[in-house]
Amino acid sequence: MKLKWYGHSAFKLTTDKGVRIIIDPYESGFGNGGLAYGKITDEADLVLTSHDHGDHSYVRDIKGKFTRIEKEGSHAVAGVKVTAIPCFHDPSQGKDRGKNLIFVIEADGLKVAHVGDLGHALSLDILQKLGSVDVLLLPVGGFYTIDAKGATEVMNAVKPRITIPMHYKTEKCAFPIAGVDEFTKGKKGVRVVNASELDVGKESLSKDAEIVVLKYAL
Repeated sequence: MKLKWYGHSAFKLTTDKGVRIIIDPYESGFGNGGLAYGKITDEADLVLTSHDHGDHSYVRDIKGKFTRIEKEGSHAVAGVKVTAIPCFHDPSQGKDRGKNLIFVIEADGLKVAHVGDLGHALSLDILQKLGSVDVLLLPVGGFYTIDAKGATEVMNAVKPRITIPMHYKTEKCAFPIAGVDEFTKGKKGVRVVNASELDVGKESLSKDAEIVVLKYAL
């Protein structure tokens, strides 16, 4: 499987059979220009959106005849299993920012979890639904989501083989959130990749857990 980070919380997963899955596509220029990553114009077979905010649910630029998943439950499309687990965008049961979905994508013998704009620690029930996760796509910037400390707690609870940070401040994101260094500092197994894509295979996973910091593509 190939993982591509566009920027913010937007990823494209391409399975070994060529199924293209785009997760949480943003609107370029969202937030009065605060989100300056480029437009996502790739083709997709599946588009997953964790909640209805413009920096996570903008599908207008995406090409192709795709199936969109934006509701909780189990879905099977083109040989890919997707489970959408309900949670919240804040620590107050959604009173401040509403609901959020965690997506678990199973393909190529891998389990990838994208937690959207998760705003709280994971309950035992959610952890049990997640099960054994190979790759965790995790917000770390705080303010709108869990912060570096909360993200660390989620990572330690899930115990993925690979954690890829997302939703943090960069030169193309002017939101009042922290940079990735707040999350990675002091941690072992941090690998900074000068690329926006990562090839992941079940057999090639490191025995030791690692944090992989990607370069945004757009």
